[in-house]
Amino acid sequence: MSSESLNAELSKKTSVLGLKLWVLIGISVGVFIISILCVLSVWITFQRKSRRSVDKYCHSKIPNISKDIKIDRVGVHSNDHHESAFLTINDKSSDKNSDKMLAHLGMSKSSDPDIASQSSSIYHNERTCSSLSGEEGSSGTVRKQSSLSYAGLVTASPLIGLPEISQLGWGHWFTLRDLEFATNRFAAENVLGEGGYGVVYKGRLINGTEVAVKKLLNNLGQAEKEFRVEVEAIGHVRHKNLVRLLGYCIEGVHRMLVYEYVNNGNLEQWLHGAMHHHGILTWEARMKVLLGTAKALAYLHEAIEPKVVHRDIKSSNILIDNEFNAKVSDFGLAKLLDSGESHISTRVMGTFGYVAPEYANTGMLNEKSDIYSFGVLLLESVTGRDPVDHGRPANEVNLVEWLKMMVGTRRSEEVVDPNLEVKPTTRALKRALLVALRCVDPDAEKRPRMTQVARMLEADEYPSREDRRNRKSRTTSMEIESMKDSTETENKVVDPESCLSETTNG
Repeated sequence: MSSESLNAELSKKTSVLGLKLWVLIGISVGVFIISILCVLSVWITFQRKSRRSVDKYCHSKIPNISKDIKIDRVGVHSNDHHESAFLTINDKSSDKNSDKMLAHLGMSKSSDPDIASQSSSIYHNERTCSSLSGEEGSSGTVRKQSSLSYAGLVTASPLIGLPEISQLGWGHWFTLRDLEFATNRFAAENVLGEGGYGVVYKGRLINGTEVAVKKLLNNLGQAEKEFRVEVEAIGHVRHKNLVRLLGYCIEGVHRMLVYEYVNNGNLEQWLHGAMHHHGILTWEARMKVLLGTAKALAYLHEAIEPKVVHRDIKSSNILIDNEFNAKVSDFGLAKLLDSGESHISTRVMGTFGYVAPEYANTGMLNEKSDIYSFGVLLLESVTGRDPVDHGRPANEVNLVEWLKMMVGTRRSEEVVDPNLEVKPTTRALKRALLVALRCVDPDAEKRPRMTQVARMLEADEYPSREDRRNRKSRTTSMEIESMKDSTETENKVVDPESCLSETTNG
């Protein structure tokens, strides 16, 4: 009896809420283990979510336009496409021609410290082991880092060594911090130019690539529009004579575009004084720049879909590299035309003196407007005059009208830029004037396509003695064929084109 009462007493002392002590100990241990597991699982989940949020942040900052941009693959389906694709192939001039051009400018490859330092400076990054970008130049050489092929071109990638997380299908997404570092916080000494669109800065990326950073003004409506237009127009295209868009930055109110850096000024600076301390641009160099510009426009108009109408072709938008290759730039006003569209109606934009008359009068825009602007550009290069110069006599203010008057009175030899030390041959001059007059024809339908313009400009380029006779007959017949649509037999006024064609063919 005593033992039973003792056991009952012990069981009362060792039980809580009707549970024995060992059961409570087991429950406590189990709860402790489960709580540790819960804490671990919450911590792991938090870590995963934080990583996903970083990735999501990076990708969400890339604008939707990158999803809309696709690389156009130019196929050769017809003769016209074949001609357009042919024009995208790089011209491989010899080093002798480059040396000759520099000699005409009164300098050697190593005599100009500015050009020499800009063209040869390479910043080596030990982690990335990369160098400056380089497209195939007139010497036909290409840097041996990673290369990409676009529309028949083999180019060295200037994006080697940049973080892969921000690579786009065609370029690179830069952060504001990246570009602040590249431009030394957008320092005033790095300003290359400025205008109504914003400011362009020279910069150097972490991998050593020199770039031009176009910082659009913080007028969100217009900045957003110009930003989107430029990305959609040339983000996906590659051509030797188009300035290459490497990427962009969109962060807060900031809209910036990052281009390859072209280190030898622009055509306006060479023609009108800012680059005269480097020498006078020779006739051969001018024609090389214009031929490159024509090929770039032919590519934009005829080799890609949708076609791109630049809408602001002028001498200040034709950049020149250190081998005098043209680089068409500034696509902020560009428009895209689908194959089924003959034209679009838009607000008249452009630069006074370069705008086609039908576009200025009606607002109807198509590629013929660019062709007119190119004709004015060609006349500007031949004469060294501004398209509109109010400092001249009344009959010489407008370049196109003055030149038509000069050619119509058979004084074409007098229009050549007086600053040229070596004048062009009579045949070369009249060929250039004939092409220009066809491009600025008041009737837009009679203007040639840019592929035809490019062929006419390069028809007599460096002919050899053996084929000079054949080349002459071939180019003469080409001129006659190309002039059929523009010749007016019943003109009462002297036609400057007919004057030129008669003299050239004779």
